[in-house]
Amino acid sequence: MHIAFVIDLLAFEGLGTTLTSLVRNCGDTEKLTLHFLCSDVTPKHKNNILRLLEEEAYRGNTEFHDFDAPKTFGHLISLHGNWTTYGKFLIPDVVKAEYVLYLDTDLLILTDVLKLQDIRFNDHFLAAAPRGPFKNALERKFLVDKLGLDGEARCFNAGVLLLNLKVWREKNIHAEVERICKEHPMEFQSADQTVLNAICAGTFHHLDGRFNNIWTPEQQPATETSNVIFHFAGSPKPWDFFGKVVHSGYTIWTDYDTNFWDAQYKKLTGAKLHRTWKIRRSLAKHYLKRFRSAKAPAVATAAK
Repeated sequence: MHIAFVIDLLAFEGLGTTLTSLVRNCGDTEKLTLHFLCSDVTPKHKNNILRLLEEEAYRGNTEFHDFDAPKTFGHLISLHGNWTTYGKFLIPDVVKAEYVLYLDTDLLILTDVLKLQDIRFNDHFLAAAPRGPFKNALERKFLVDKLGLDGEARCFNAGVLLLNLKVWREKNIHAEVERICKEHPMEFQSADQTVLNAICAGTFHHLDGRFNNIWTPEQQPATETSNVIFHFAGSPKPWDFFGKVVHSGYTIWTDYDTNFWDAQYKKLTGAKLHRTWKIRRSLAKHYLKRFRSAKAPAVATAAK
């Protein structure tokens, strides 16, 4: 089974628990080949991935594929100043297989990924867990108002995708990607996710929602924590500054955190401070919500 990640250095703190949870819950890692599409990732960090996998008794194959995200995709609108996520479009060029499972680096994989290798389909080039209708999506103005897609059709989050690369090549999806990127380079509010939803137009093979179970910071702790892939969408993530206080998934995330990875990637860096500044509004929103929730009972008691 082939599994692909698209990474740069900013992804590494979350990547550690994604990998440990994947390996620990896999029935037979010898059946896996992990592909890392790397933008500006030095040998030191690649070796850290290999060491983590070795410490977790991973027995499969590992391949690294380098690309330059700003050079290749810098003509497109960035996602918070970063173009690495567009590297998904390169997966069919580097993975020589019929199917590949793409995984984001902010996942907690509490199921055996080998369950997904039995999912086969020829009706489209990708399978994803369906979300709500386009009319409620963040990218509504572009997908519905500008492209004219059906507002009632369902979109998907691109954090977990099962790609049928045979169909991708047969339908020349690469040409569709290039066309949309050329015609609308500044319209992709969710980067590659917007592009893929535009191409699919609501038609894609459906995965069970448990394979991309969105867990945002304000949600209550999950009651079912087996046979599921949690996706820590939104900000802050459990590993961000203040994530321990704000995110209800922090405790379960720490079950798969390792001392080795912490020593490498939990340090205070300029990049981490920059990310904290970027998500400051999200942090302020969550703290304000908590303050109001705590204040409301006090006001009610005083009124009595």
